[in-house]
Amino acid sequence: MSMWKTASIRSVFVALIVLLAPAKLSGQSKRPNIIFILSDDHTSQAISAYGNRYVQTPNIDRIAREGILFNHAMVTNSICGPSRATLLTGKYSHKNGYPLNEKQFDNTQRTFPGILQQNGYQTAWIGKMHLGTLPRGFDYFNILPGQGKYYNPDFIATPNDTVRMNGYVTNIITDLSVSWLNRRDTARPFMLIVGEKATHREWLPDIADLGAYDSIRFPLPVTFGDKYKGRQAAEQQDMTIAKTMRLKEDLKVHLNYSKDAYGEYSRFTPEQYALFHDYYENKVSREFDSLQLTGEALTAWKYQRYMRDYLATARSLDRNIGRLLRYLDSTGLAENTVVIYGSDQGFYMGEHGWFDKRFIYEESLHTPFVMRYPGVITAGSVTNGFMLNIDWAPTLLDIAGVKAPADMQGTSFMPLVNGKGDTSNWRKEVYYHYYEYPDPHRVSPHFGIRTQRYKLVRFYGPADYWELYDLQKDPQEVHNIYGEKSQARNIADLKKRLKALIVQYEDKEALQLFGDGK
Repeated sequence: MSMWKTASIRSVFVALIVLLAPAKLSGQSKRPNIIFILSDDHTSQAISAYGNRYVQTPNIDRIAREGILFNHAMVTNSICGPSRATLLTGKYSHKNGYPLNEKQFDNTQRTFPGILQQNGYQTAWIGKMHLGTLPRGFDYFNILPGQGKYYNPDFIATPNDTVRMNGYVTNIITDLSVSWLNRRDTARPFMLIVGEKATHREWLPDIADLGAYDSIRFPLPVTFGDKYKGRQAAEQQDMTIAKTMRLKEDLKVHLNYSKDAYGEYSRFTPEQYALFHDYYENKVSREFDSLQLTGEALTAWKYQRYMRDYLATARSLDRNIGRLLRYLDSTGLAENTVVIYGSDQGFYMGEHGWFDKRFIYEESLHTPFVMRYPGVITAGSVTNGFMLNIDWAPTLLDIAGVKAPADMQGTSFMPLVNGKGDTSNWRKEVYYHYYEYPDPHRVSPHFGIRTQRYKLVRFYGPADYWELYDLQKDPQEVHNIYGEKSQARNIADLKKRLKALIVQYEDKEALQLFGDGK
């Protein structure tokens, strides 16, 4: 059976699910349902609601248009697994015990889904979790093992059985989500986390999206040729498009399908292989061969290929968000369901010549975050308030009418979005701490403070020094002004505020490293 017939059958199957879905809000509790869609490495620069003029993300944009867009949603540790651990616990990495990827998350600790479950909510996690352990506090889960695969991926379901499913991962995650929504107990509210694999490296688009952006030539970011003057950690990293990004594995130029280190391409059906191979071998690789590029011209070509694959992978992500929104519309659930879209952190789209994340710099510190809450959030709202991912869990509990436990370090951000409550004392600064070194990208561990205007950072480990940026004058963060005499008083004040945050959040390692602040 061809892939296209399989896709058609799946479409009919999903249509029947919608037709057979529960009657509109039949027996539905008045407590709101919650759907949290969490993508992987999808950055705000790649979303049209955040100003990208070269791509369209109509369904993410719809959530923003019918709800609120956060301009300053930020993370506490810009890396995938730790960000998910923070979502679950409402705590910094040093408190939830998950500062690095590829560890095992302590799932016996208290999490917001478990608290919701104890308070009458049905809870589910479907898709990517990547925390080295099976979920707890969920009535149902169906998750990808580890990073998961883009094509014909395995899933581990609640009975702890592993099943390989045919198709493209983003489509399958939506199919599973819709299926669970139709099987749920309609007498109780639900909280569903949809964990997307997209847009994680190596950026494999759905067959339908291959070449979707080939006609667009993306302009190079203004910092694409950054030389990292005065920034030792930036100079020593290993995450550049020029040197780190691989032609074969990342950009699929003359990819050796028989020696796939990730086991991705061995999963292809013959039809999938033929179409994927035809695009990357007969179009992309042939173009590469014909150009015979070297030096800066080669780096610029790699950037274009990176952008096209990354954004084509995101195209399916947005399309499937649209499927979920239409499901909510067709069943009447939309009017009593909070829908959130966010990512585990930001990502570099060529800024500073990079891909990946990790640094406290703006592109990876910020994460996209849009939220729709009918009857509570005014459509088309925008907030510039500082919000951190430690705030996600307390907010979701607040929405459900459940008090957050005292050991959660975040605060419900609902006063920022519903016009109720005093926001005069809302967060004016954020604290950040990144740990992972040396692998895989040799980014020195660091901690720091970000205020409305300034960012002060202490790097430690191989790079032991401070950085300071005036974000008003230097939004691209290329001029480290730490040590300038004119900044002496400002530095002293920022260090005092940074130390106060370290003490507030009980980061003992950072406190020891901070020392006397020199």
